[in-house]
Amino acid sequence: MAGRVKLNVQSFPRPPLIEKTPRHLRVIFNGKLIADTTDAYWVLETHHPPTYYLPPSSLHVALKPTTQSSFCEWKGRATYYSLSDNDGGDVVNRVWSYNNPTEPFKSIAGYLSFYAGPWDCYVDGEKVEPQPGSFYGGWVTSDIEGIVKGRMGNVDPL
Repeated sequence: MAGRVKLNVQSFPRPPLIEKTPRHLRVIFNGKLIADTTDAYWVLETHHPPTYYLPPSSLHVALKPTTQSSFCEWKGRATYYSLSDNDGGDVVNRVWSYNNPTEPFKSIAGYLSFYAGPWDCYVDGEKVEPQPGSFYGGWVTSDIEGIVKGRMGNVDPL
């Protein structure tokens, strides 16, 4: 979006930084608003676009936990969820949370993060692009610059 300060992912910290963001986040699926907030956190980590964590109160759909989990060296064990689409099917493991995160990330306990698809995700009205690859959940907007991790899977960019 015009006028926003550019954010270079190569200058983001490691270990990651977590902070509140006033950005307006929306997730729309099959024409239906499923999440909407200006009360989220973002996590900024070297070579990653921001990963946003939305409060449970921002959701307009029910989520069901799945058996999927993953482990982040910084945040701990993630729980994944499914939700029903408008056609009676389920979208599985495209939303996650850290219900018992490590101490530095306690503020996102129970907050939810969405992969940028199969739904449309927006930051301040701008439709995001997903972080490359299928492992990471960062949201790429026009203010993101630098070498973004994910094009080569879990390998750090050179």
